Amino acid sequence: MQAAAPKGVAVLGSTGSIGTTALRVLDRQRERFRVTALTANSNGALLREQARLFSPAFVGMVETSNDSDEAWKSGTDALVAAATRDDVDIVINAIVGAAGLDATLAALESGKRVALANKETLVIAGDLVKQACASGSGEVVPVDSEHSAILQCITGHPSSEVRRVVLTASGGPFRDWSADRLRSATVEDALRHPTWRMGKKITIDSATLANKALEVIEAHFLFDLPYDRIDVVVHPQSVVHSFVEFIDGSVVAQMSVPTMELPVLYALTHPERVADDGVPAFDPVKLSPMTFEPVDHLRFPALRLGISAGKAGGTAPAVFNGANECAVAAFLAGKIAFADIPRGISSALDSLGGMPAGTREQLLAADAAARSHVQRMFKC
Repeated sequence: MQAAAPKGVAVLGSTGSIGTTALRVLDRQRERFRVTALTANSNGALLREQARLFSPAFVGMVETSNDSDEAWKSGTDALVAAATRDDVDIVINAIVGAAGLDATLAALESGKRVALANKETLVIAGDLVKQACASGSGEVVPVDSEHSAILQCITGHPSSEVRRVVLTASGGPFRDWSADRLRSATVEDALRHPTWRMGKKITIDSATLANKALEVIEAHFLFDLPYDRIDVVVHPQSVVHSFVEFIDGSVVAQMSVPTMELPVLYALTHPERVADDGVPAFDPVKLSPMTFEPVDHLRFPALRLGISAGKAGGTAPAVFNGANECAVAAFLAGKIAFADIPRGISSALDSLGGMPAGTREQLLAADAAARSHVQRMFKC
């Protein structure tokens, strides 16, 4: 029997942490997948090297520079163009922030599988994403390790059998820091994550636990679970990626060494599994002990703020996301203190949480208003 033709894959954000991880996986799986489109934000040198290695039919870069190639598609339209090509079956959305929304919606409406690492898409516009899936017959498969773990645990089980899910959080670099010490945390301190090597924005989100708030909202939409059935526990070793508790009391966990290559591969092949030698063998003795702790919401208020925004619905999640993105950028630029990040989020939610919601334009307006609010608040 003739082997199936390799599936076409577009990698949006190919020069970032998840994008480069995805390309390592795709390089090992050339019999099953071919890279047909690549886009990057501004790293033209790395994008050119990736294009040389994979020879995609389409290359785009959002922000043109001296590293740009005249043959490349430029501007934000490049993202949607790559995501909707006829030779693309799967779109890996590894774009950071709200910029990934339009490409996700367009891909789903075109009937593509979206391997989603851009959690902000679901946070800002979860209902619109579900509508796009229904109208275009596309599907979302999560790349985040926590949501991939849940998907792996529940595949084959109806949602009626799931009592709750438990997302694990590493606790970030400040897990053992006192509230007083946190006030003097530097950018260098916050970027020193103990178990994961990620981009700067998500690393800061891990330090504040805002990333876990985004993931709770994402889980709500991915798995149709109410917020009171989604819990978070701190697991410093990052070996157990999530738990699923079933209605009979049985708990199933997905475990692996801390690597994003496994959830990327599973997002490409779900519900099947394929052989791959990129993930180190699991050694339970070497990875022990494994410990679990409650979240300290007083020291890390961003998690509580995000979950409250998710429960409020409407534009509140978009406000949370926009305020957080702006505050993180200001912190990375040295313009505000670490403790100012949740302070800015809280202020934006108090002022803007009740804006009109329902359309893409209204949700993006709420996101933009939250950014403006934080900029005015901190004069940055």
